[in-house]
Amino acid sequence: MDIGNNDITNILVYKPDKLLLLASSVGKGFLVNSNEVMAQTKTGKQIMNVPDGHVCIACLPVNGDSIACIGESRKLLVFNIDEIPEMKKGQGVTLQKFKNAKLLDIKIFNKEDGLGWNNNGKVKLEKNIVAFLGKRGSTGKLPPMGFPKNNRFSS
Repeated sequence: MDIGNNDITNILVYKPDKLLLLASSVGKGFLVNSNEVMAQTKTGKQIMNVPDGHVCIACLPVNGDSIACIGESRKLLVFNIDEIPEMKKGQGVTLQKFKNAKLLDIKIFNKEDGLGWNNNGKVKLEKNIVAFLGKRGSTGKLPPMGFPKNNRFSS
């Protein structure tokens, strides 16, 4: 396998007609059908347009009803996945707004199950996420006590 000058964001087993969430460090993202990301050429296919100095940070299968975003500013935002449009390509819509910061991590989860993250090898589960709920494109609130200092859901 010959990989060009770009880093791999994620490798997934292809499943037809499944939704994927793409997100960039600039804080934008969108949903795309897995059929749209399949390429028949060796060079692949560009789906997400990312500004210079930023990267695609996530390509996640949609397996929940809510999204949690956190950035360098250490603000956690949770919103409904229905607020994100399905597109074939482009930059996407603003997931979380930042001032001089980047989106570091994003997670899809079921609101009913709670938001979980790894902290020193232990899984912490926060069931009460009401304080972090907001509209897509807002800034968010400080994460709960015990959230990792590296601002990542998984280590």
